[in-house]
Amino acid sequence: MTHQCTKFSGHWKMIVFDEECFQGRRHEFTSECSNVMEFGFESVRSLRVESGAWVGYEHAAYQGQQFVLERGDYPQCDAFGGSNAYHVERLTSFRPISCANHRECRMTIFEKENFLGCKGEISDDYPSLQAMGWGNNEVGSLRVHAGAFVCYQYPGYRGYQYIMECDRHCGDYKHFREFGSHSQTPQIQSIRRIQQ
Repeated sequence: MTHQCTKFSGHWKMIVFDEECFQGRRHEFTSECSNVMEFGFESVRSLRVESGAWVGYEHAAYQGQQFVLERGDYPQCDAFGGSNAYHVERLTSFRPISCANHRECRMTIFEKENFLGCKGEISDDYPSLQAMGWGNNEVGSLRVHAGAFVCYQYPGYRGYQYIMECDRHCGDYKHFREFGSHSQTPQIQSIRRIQQ
C-alpha cells in the first residue's frame, strides 16, 4: 500500500514498520503523514528512508520532538534521535523536507530574538558553534536563506533537534519557541546541513 504525494510523487520514499528491526506491518510513504494511526499503526518502531530527507515527530499532527531522517536504515526508535540525550519512545507523524539542498545551504543566526544582537553566517556543518567563534550557547533567532539545517542543543550534534527550513515561516524564526513545539530554551550549540 502506497500513500501518493500529489505534488512531488516519487521524490521521497520511506517505508515504516510497526515493530523493531523492520518486522511486522509495513507501509510505504511518498508524502507527509500527520498520524500513523490512520494507517493502522500505533507507532513507528523502525523505518527505512529510501529517498529524500524527512522530519519525524514524536506526536501526531507534527508535534513534539523532531528528528531528521535522511537516507538509511533506522532499526529501532533510539536510532531516530541519533545521539539524542533523551529516550525516544515513538514516532507518529512525519513529512518530507522539500527544500533540503546540501550544497546550497545558507543561514544567519542571531544572538537575540527578532534578529537582534550579534549575528553569524552559516553555510557549512559546525559541530561546535563556540569553536567557530559564537560567543554563547544560545541562538535567539535565525533566518534560513537557502536549504535546510538541523540545529542541536549540545555540541557534537547531540540533544534536542530543531529542523530549520527556508520554506517554513518564510525562513524566519523570530523566537526560539518557533524552533519546534518542544522548544523550551534557545540553547543551540551545533548545526549541520540536511542531506537530500
